[in-house]
Amino acid sequence: MVIERENAGGVVSGEEMREAVGEFFASREIGKAAISRDSGKSILVIVPDNTRSGPVGDVFKAIFDCIRGKVKRLDVLVALGTHQPISEEQTCVRLGITQDERKGKYKSVRFFNHQWDKPETFTSIGKIPAAEIEQLTEGLFSQEVNVAINKMIFDYDEFFILGPVFPHEVVGFSGGHKYIFPGIAGAEIINCFHWLGAVITNPVINGNKWTPTREVVEKASSLIKVPHELFAIVATKEGLKGIFIGDCVKAWEKAADLSAKVHIVYKDRPFKTVLGIAPKMYDDIWTAGKVMYKLEPVVADGGILIIYAPHITEISYTHGKTIEQLGYHTRDYFLKQWDRFKNFPGGAMAHCTHVKGIGSYINGVEKPRINVVLATGISRERCRKVNLGYMDPEQIDIANYENKEDKGILVVRNAGETLFRLADGTVPQIK
Repeated sequence: MVIERENAGGVVSGEEMREAVGEFFASREIGKAAISRDSGKSILVIVPDNTRSGPVGDVFKAIFDCIRGKVKRLDVLVALGTHQPISEEQTCVRLGITQDERKGKYKSVRFFNHQWDKPETFTSIGKIPAAEIEQLTEGLFSQEVNVAINKMIFDYDEFFILGPVFPHEVVGFSGGHKYIFPGIAGAEIINCFHWLGAVITNPVINGNKWTPTREVVEKASSLIKVPHELFAIVATKEGLKGIFIGDCVKAWEKAADLSAKVHIVYKDRPFKTVLGIAPKMYDDIWTAGKVMYKLEPVVADGGILIIYAPHITEISYTHGKTIEQLGYHTRDYFLKQWDRFKNFPGGAMAHCTHVKGIGSYINGVEKPRINVVLATGISRERCRKVNLGYMDPEQIDIANYENKEDKGILVVRNAGETLFRLADGTVPQIK
């Protein structure tokens, strides 16, 4: 059973959200009566970092209020993937908790970052055989993959995944078990399905629910034996559009269906110039690359996509050195020189080809379909070094781009979470 509240045309109120959370716990042992702390369960809540929007904090507080005093322990793990750790103050922002509340009401809750850079963080929960990978990926890949995750989850009786669902470049729609893979997963499984997504290409995957990459994620998740359930939220700038609570796959499916209704914008024709304005929650190109991922389908052949983010000064705080070695290139640039690139992390290569976009590599000549330009705090020299275009953000007057869709110019504010597609269903293809 999935408990849900949904309002695609309006918003789900805070009262309706709390009612849904209460209904979920009312049907469970830990919500029926006050249990002594000694006999209660220990619960871990897994949440995204601050590069994902949505009322995560409101839902967390509702969970806390329902089980406070009825569980032995309630802790929070931030699913960083390979992002930089966040401070306790930033975690409070993520959860909508004031400093006074942290010292008072929520003082018993422990905050943890997923320590992805420490080998001792992980334990293997099994392997996916090569033959099964080949079946799941429709013949694209055939390799045995070790599945490792943060062993911290085994210290708890149960865990909840709490996070938003959006269209996504690697798996089709984010959310659900994707907060495990890559949220708290080891490098091998992350690199496997991220590079798989790059091989299939962003425009083909983004906004589609059951993709080969999602199949790999769900197969990996089936190896987790700790009981867990999902609190999936779908939100826009208008507010909460839906909350779906229960079985991780079933709740995610319902959330993805709603996300497809509220997070995808259709345009009648492509644009020669697209200016995507990145929100402040993206602090490097590793995350702000989502501007390209969500807008690539509506940029015309030979057009320009500008990632406008004056506040960004780094390509990637985690993967910067690797990206500087790789450069941003089309998929076939890597595939047709595989002996040169096969030992690089698949996740980093995937990012590079997703940002560069669709294109070809024939007889040693690379031909990207569009020109991707950074208008950030990253210098012209560094942009050139990684094979991206450059514009001085101080020379860009956004007003000069606005209200010119009839002239082939599109401006998208807060770009990165809403997917733009062509209304006729066509997507860019490698020619």
